[in-house]
Amino acid sequence: MRLPCSIFVSVSLFTAETTAALYLSSTYSSAGDQIWQGLTLLFTLVPSVLVQLTLTFIHRDLSRDRPLILLLHILQLGPIVRCLEAFCIYGSVGRVEEPYVSITRKKQMPRGGQSEEVERQVGQAEGKLFTHRAAFARTSVIQAFLGSAPQLTLQLYICVLQQFLFLSSSGTLMVISLLSIVYGALRCNILAIKLKYDDYEVDVRPMAYLCIFLWRSFEIATRVVVLVLFSSVLQLWILPVVLLNFLTFFLYPWILFWQSHSPFPENIEKTLTRVGTTIVLCLLTFLYAGINMFCWSAVQVKLNDPDLINKALNWYHMAVYYMLRFVENASLLLLWYIYKTDFYNFICAPLLVLQLLVAYTMAIFFMLVFFQFCHPCRRLFSSSMTQGLWNCSSLLCLMCNSASPHNRPIGKVALEPPSPTAYTQPVKDGAHDTTSDSTDDMPNDTTYDMLNDTVYDISDELGNKTAGGINGVISHSVSCKA
Repeated sequence: MRLPCSIFVSVSLFTAETTAALYLSSTYSSAGDQIWQGLTLLFTLVPSVLVQLTLTFIHRDLSRDRPLILLLHILQLGPIVRCLEAFCIYGSVGRVEEPYVSITRKKQMPRGGQSEEVERQVGQAEGKLFTHRAAFARTSVIQAFLGSAPQLTLQLYICVLQQFLFLSSSGTLMVISLLSIVYGALRCNILAIKLKYDDYEVDVRPMAYLCIFLWRSFEIATRVVVLVLFSSVLQLWILPVVLLNFLTFFLYPWILFWQSHSPFPENIEKTLTRVGTTIVLCLLTFLYAGINMFCWSAVQVKLNDPDLINKALNWYHMAVYYMLRFVENASLLLLWYIYKTDFYNFICAPLLVLQLLVAYTMAIFFMLVFFQFCHPCRRLFSSSMTQGLWNCSSLLCLMCNSASPHNRPIGKVALEPPSPTAYTQPVKDGAHDTTSDSTDDMPNDTTYDMLNDTVYDISDELGNKTAGGINGVISHSVSCKA
C-alpha cells in the first residue's frame, strides 16, 4: 500500500495558503485597505467552506453519528483531521486481521496485443484510504480553481497597481497560490485518466507528472498575467470578458443536456431531493466553468451520462479550445499594448507580449508531448493526437477552400459560353456539398479502443463509415484541385 503523500501535499498547500492569506489580510487592515482585505478573506473562506462540505458529503458524515468530526469541519479544520485519520489508517494496516476483504479485477495495459485481467484482494483499511485519496483529489481541484486562482489574480493585480512594490507576505501568497493551482490541475488530469480507464491498472510515471506540471504551469501563469494586464488598463471591459467566458462554459453542459432530452439525473445521492440534486449539479458546472476560465479542463462534464463525465477524449474540442484561447490571449495583449499608459514605461512592452505568447506556446508543446509520449494509457488510443489534430486541420482547410470562390472547380460549364439558362439555374458547388455532408458524418468523440475487451460498444460499420467519410472529403478535395 502506497503512502498517502497526495493527501499530505493537499493539506499542506491548503494550510499554507490559508495562513498566508489571513496574515496578508491583517496587513491590509493595518494599512487601511479595507477593500483588499475583504476580497482576500472572501477568496480564502468561500473555497474553504466548499472544501469542508465536499469532505463531509463524500465521507457521508451527515448519515453517521460523528458530532466531533462535524464540529471540526465547522471550525474549518476538516482537512487536517482527515489527513491525520488517513495516516492512522495507513499505520494500522497489517496489525489487525480484517474480518473480510473484497475482490477487485483490473486489466493490465496491453502488451503484444493482449490485456490480462488480474484479481487483487482489497481490505477495509485500503478501501477507506482509497476514499480519502479520492476525496482530497476533488478538494484539491475545488481549492485550486475556486480559491487559489482568484486569489492569485487579485494579489497580482494589487502588485501591478503598486508598480510591483509588494510585501514579502504578498509574494509568498502568490507563489503558494500558483503551486496550489498547478497541483489542482495536475490532480484533475490524473483524476480524469483514472475515471476514464477505471477497468485498467493505471501507472503514472514521473515523466508524465513532469510534463503535466510544466504544461499547466505555463498555461495558468500566462492566463493570469494576461487577465491582470488587460484589467489594469481597461477595468470596465474585464467584466464582459470574464462573464462571457464563465457563462459559456457554465451553460454549455446544460445546453447539451437539454438537447439530448435525457431524464433528470437521480443517481447522485439517494438522500438528495430534486432541489438538492440541482444544487449539486450547478456547483459541478460552476467548478467546470472556473477550471476552463484558466486552463483546459481534463474532466469534461456530461450531465446526461450516469457518471456525469464524458469518458471519450475529443481532440477536436481540445484543438478548438486552445486555438480560441490563444487568439483571445493575443487579442487581450494587443488591447493592453494599445491602451497602456505611461505607468508601464519602466518595462519593455513588446518583449513582454512576446514572452507571454511564447510561454503559452510552450504550454501547448508540453501538452502534445504528454499525450504523444507520456500518457499512461496511450496504447488504448484508437488514434494518436497527431492524427486527430491533422484531421482537424484538414477539415478546417477544406471548409475554407470550399467557402473560397477561387477554389471552386472549373468544369465544362465554365469553359462554354454562357447560355440563357445559366443565370436561372445556378451551378451546384460540389466541393461545398461534399464537405458539409461529410462533416455531418464525422464523429463527435474520439473513443478508446480497449482491444479484446471494449468498454464502449461501437460497431465496426460505424468506424468504417466515419473513416470513409473523412477519406472521401480529402480525396474529393485533391481531385477538385487537380
